[in-house]
Amino acid sequence: MKYLKTIFSTLLIISFTFLFFSCNNDDSDGLARVSIRLVDGPGDFEAVNIDVQDVLIKRSNDEDDENGWESIGAINSGVYNLLELTGGVNVLLIDTEIPAGRVNQIRLLLGDNNTVVSNGEESALSTPSAQQSGLKLQINEELISGVTYNFTIDFDVDKSVVTAGNSGRFNLKPVLRVSTEATSGVIRGMVDPSDFQVMVEVMVGEEIVSTFTNEEGAFSLNGIPSGIYTVTLTPDPESGLSVKTVENVEVINGQITDIGTITLE
Repeated sequence: MKYLKTIFSTLLIISFTFLFFSCNNDDSDGLARVSIRLVDGPGDFEAVNIDVQDVLIKRSNDEDDENGWESIGAINSGVYNLLELTGGVNVLLIDTEIPAGRVNQIRLLLGDNNTVVSNGEESALSTPSAQQSGLKLQINEELISGVTYNFTIDFDVDKSVVTAGNSGRFNLKPVLRVSTEATSGVIRGMVDPSDFQVMVEVMVGEEIVSTFTNEEGAFSLNGIPSGIYTVTLTPDPESGLSVKTVENVEVINGQITDIGTITLE
């Protein structure tokens, strides 16, 4: 049995990872390009299915103003199993242009078809706040005309999906992270053998950022600030493989650090 996900690298601190990566001085149209992608963080479930219906933005910083939300446009709506989004795999929800200017919040609206699979049994995932008002994310960014902004929503499943007492029911209490390419980088790599799932994590300040390998053994840790890190790889205990650490991994803001293939013994 594969090692099920235990810490959600981040969300819902849904790990929004916010990447900023291209600049064009021709800003005569007054538009900024925005893309929003959905990725996974670990959680101890067999599936966590999220029914994504819309993405909205709010330019006002008035928390009491519920009329200031606007849809970002037609998104790739649908039900997504968050635990399938590992090893750098993601879902593109939208890639569009919007008027440049201040954006303070993003809201992810969910539908009714949200479920959790645990021990082979599928249960409803209660999301009252998400359905009524949406999953709110603080961005507080000035979007500049002619610039592309890539947002990555990273669900921390382990912290975001909780059991409601002894009822056996599950509630969604979202946790997210937010970072930008200007202030963070990515750690990628592979593990061998890839027969068992492996948890990969680094300590960023007082926060553990983690993910799991996919079926090919690939992993990707997003939103890691510039610095020197120790990467810890923890295989499924049933594999018989030992925990391994990779020290002195340098991360540079705006870049991908590929640590290659790590052999587990």
